[in-house]
Amino acid sequence: MIVIVPFRRSPEAAKGWLLLIFFEPAAGVILYLLIGRPSLPAWRLAQHAEFMSLSRPVYQRLSLDVNIFHPDVGPELGQAVTLARNLGDLPILGGNSAEILADYDATIDRLAADIDAAQDHVHLLFYIIADDGIAARVVDALQRAVERGIACRLLVDSLGSRPALRTMLPRLNAMGIIAEETMRVGFLRRHTGRIDLRNHRKIAVIDGAVAYTGSQNLVDSTFKRGLTYEELNVRLGGPIALELQAVFADDWYVETGEFLGAARYFPEPRIAGRVPAQALPSGPGYPRENNQRLIVSLIHAANRRVVITMPYLVPDDAIIQALQTAVLRGVDVTLVVPLQMDQVLVYLGQRSYYDQLLGSGVKICRYGRRFLHAKYVTIDDTVAWIGSSNLDIRSFSLNAEIVVLLYDSGICSRLAVEQNRYLAEGEMLTLARWRQRPGAVKVAENLARLLSPLL
Repeated sequence: MIVIVPFRRSPEAAKGWLLLIFFEPAAGVILYLLIGRPSLPAWRLAQHAEFMSLSRPVYQRLSLDVNIFHPDVGPELGQAVTLARNLGDLPILGGNSAEILADYDATIDRLAADIDAAQDHVHLLFYIIADDGIAARVVDALQRAVERGIACRLLVDSLGSRPALRTMLPRLNAMGIIAEETMRVGFLRRHTGRIDLRNHRKIAVIDGAVAYTGSQNLVDSTFKRGLTYEELNVRLGGPIALELQAVFADDWYVETGEFLGAARYFPEPRIAGRVPAQALPSGPGYPRENNQRLIVSLIHAANRRVVITMPYLVPDDAIIQALQTAVLRGVDVTLVVPLQMDQVLVYLGQRSYYDQLLGSGVKICRYGRRFLHAKYVTIDDTVAWIGSSNLDIRSFSLNAEIVVLLYDSGICSRLAVEQNRYLAEGEMLTLARWRQRPGAVKVAENLARLLSPLL
């Protein structure tokens, strides 16, 4: 008899694995040995540690710059700042600008314009790039930049971008754009990785002075048949761009061995505004599940209002309890989720939590005009959390993700405009109506819930 005990897993994931092993012992054991432990290979962890060691002089130099300062955001938000720094090793930085971009095409136009204005380098990291019209607009801007002598680097996930890689990467490199895969997959390839550990980040950095992050990939909004994606991104200026540069440089070093530590990539920062900001990377290279810990802490710290806009919401016990406790403390908690979905099993698993949340007093709005793929959270109209991460076990443990914390009421007010639009155009669920759905649907949801920790 072979005994498998899933260790160092959340209780939800452990139960899922045990259930699979019970019903399909051979397949379950093989799958668990292959992908059951959310850990990176030793060589990748060693590369990351080497990058951190090489980067220390860069960080020390920048810490002495007069434009690098760490604003005081008060005792309540200060706890979130400290937690984020201890988890991700990146401090809060003042002097930033932040512009919310909610229009799909306008975001691409703005990014292309910033690439056209680049003076030294452009660094892009995306989960998905496709050989379509949206990507072509960015690639054309990169080609123009290369012709001006600008260094352009592009890093894309090996699995997420797989349909386009065979044709696009050779063409991009022939243009002079240095394009590489991250988290490589495939047989007989050097440093190939597990298919379940992915780089889901979306980052753009221009000249170390302007940066983008959010939910949007380099792909047409209609790239999946029957769906039109709606996204939300943030364009950042000022010192915070250097933190996103550091995350890109880390990923680039792990994949290529090229250390981007020269002063041209980490230039003297310039004050661009008054928004305090802080980046938080997460993923299997960070064993403390950075985003999960931060989100739980932020929800517990909320005094008035929590609004979570999220396409994939498969919460663990800690998040469920944090949401329920917030409601009991008198906090208004609203979840905005899509009515349409691109992954059936995840959608069913997500729906299985609605009864429990509605019964606790959490409000749920289903937005159906488009597939809402935006990923952001606002707490008390004082701090915003924006990035690539979903609120599910995959994003917490298996995907490399990036989020930015913006400690600014003006940004929260701008996000509230989008949130209010979702609420006005969406459907508010009630517990009584939700419980009227067919019994067969409830069974399907609960079966999907059992598997959701493994998805």
